[in-house]
Amino acid sequence: MKGYLVLEDGTVLEGRPFGFSKEISGEVVFSTGMTGYQESLTDPSYCGQILVSSYPMIGNYGINFENSQSGRVQVQGYVIGELCDVPSHRLFRMTLNEFMKQDGIPGIAGIDTRALIRKLRMKGTMKGAITTADPATTLEQVRGMRDPDEGNLVARVSTPEAVAYESGNGERVVVIDCGVKESILRELRARFEVVQVPFDASADSIRAMDPDGVFITNGPGNPAQEEMLETTVGTLRELKGEIPMMGICLGNQLLALALGAKTYKLKFGHRGINQPVGKDGRVYITSQNHGFAVDRTSAEDVGMEVTFVNLNDGTVEGMRHSDLPIFSVQFHPEARPGPLDTRYLFDEFAKMLEGA
Repeated sequence: MKGYLVLEDGTVLEGRPFGFSKEISGEVVFSTGMTGYQESLTDPSYCGQILVSSYPMIGNYGINFENSQSGRVQVQGYVIGELCDVPSHRLFRMTLNEFMKQDGIPGIAGIDTRALIRKLRMKGTMKGAITTADPATTLEQVRGMRDPDEGNLVARVSTPEAVAYESGNGERVVVIDCGVKESILRELRARFEVVQVPFDASADSIRAMDPDGVFITNGPGNPAQEEMLETTVGTLRELKGEIPMMGICLGNQLLALALGAKTYKLKFGHRGINQPVGKDGRVYITSQNHGFAVDRTSAEDVGMEVTFVNLNDGTVEGMRHSDLPIFSVQFHPEARPGPLDTRYLFDEFAKMLEGA
């Protein structure tokens, strides 16, 4: 059977379908990580997106029971060069093909991903679809589809109710779940008593939990989406002078909006495990997955000091408020996948709460 990746600009790429057989559509984005496909596939930040991997062979170490970042595959679909059906690793439990079928997610292999990524870098992310049907018919549907960022993708991946983790470690932190990765929760549970709440938790409900700190997680979509502004951003705006806060990725953008700054969409985003950021003359290699960024001028205008900068394009990668106990980063200090250069930031949050 033939499969097709159809892009809104009319590009049609032929390949071989794998995983679950169905037609899907979404925003086509790419990641440059050489490893970590299981973590990427299960990262809720990819909700609504068709992921393209730059590394030429995917599936060579299979799927294990330890590296997933959520309870299921979160991407809409997966586009790769070569699919390895005979993986080799001591933790291997199933093939990538089996994993995708299990969660009902389609993929397509045999695509020239290098050429595809060059196109996405030049033209920017595009709407697209994976199909086994007539590409011409699918193209019409793709061009007429709604931009995934217009909907509230966070609502699809956030916890439906509050969850308390009785670790007994340190201060109590309320985690506003916008699509949290398991590795972030693991880092927080190791340091704090954690209560995970839905993205639309009210300021009063969070106050009632008597937290020492508030943590805003990663997640998918546009931070300035209408419902996000009414819920999460509004809650942060109410709490900003009362409780110390830390944000990661989408959490960085939501804090910026709550403080009065602006965000904007990047041409093709930052997705990979080798993104260099600079701070105080030092370079850190970071794991990243985002399509939006904070406008630097507007952030500085509302009292935010830019602490980290992306060394490839100069975009904001971290901020700290000049007066309030608030800081955030655009990258992922917990990695998974990627380097652990900046994991110390979780300890900085702990020190902030101890001194609050």
